[in-house]
Amino acid sequence: MTALAADRATPFRLGTDRAEGAAAASQLIYAGGIVARNAAGYLVKGATATGLVGVGAAVDRCDNSTGAAGDQTVHYTRATGRFANSASGDLITIADIGAVCFMVDDQTVAKTDGSSSRSPAGFVEAVDALGVWVRFDEALTRIAAA
Repeated sequence: MTALAADRATPFRLGTDRAEGAAAASQLIYAGGIVARNAAGYLVKGATATGLVGVGAAVDRCDNSTGAAGDQTVHYTRATGRFANSASGDLITIADIGAVCFMVDDQTVAKTDGSSSRSPAGFVEAVDALGVWVRFDEALTRIAAA
C-alpha cells in the first residue's frame, strides 16, 4: 500500500457497537449480564473466577447450557453499563472512578480482586445510588489488570 493522497472512508467500530463471539460450553448468559472471555477465548457469564476478562454486556439471552464450546454465539455490547455495587469493604465509591473493577457475578462488580479470586470486569466510569457504571474495553482491561 502507498500513503494516502486523498481522504479515505475508514470504517470504525465504536465502543457501543454490538460484537459477538463463541459461547463456552454449558453457559446460559442472560440479556444484560456481564460477559467475559475465558482463557480459551470463549465467552462466559461474569462470575467470581480467575482467568476471565470482561468484554461487555449481553444484548440478548444466549442458551448454550447443553451445548459444546462454540455451538452458540453471544451478542454483546461494549457500551458503558450500570451494574450492582458490591458491599462492605468491596464497595466502589467515586474515589474509584478510573480504576479497574472486578466481577462478583454477572450483575455485580467489586473494588478488589477478592484476594486474587476475581477477574477484571472493566473500568469504573461513574458511581450513583443505583450502582456502578462500568466501561468495557477488553484490551485495556487486560493491560491494566496485569
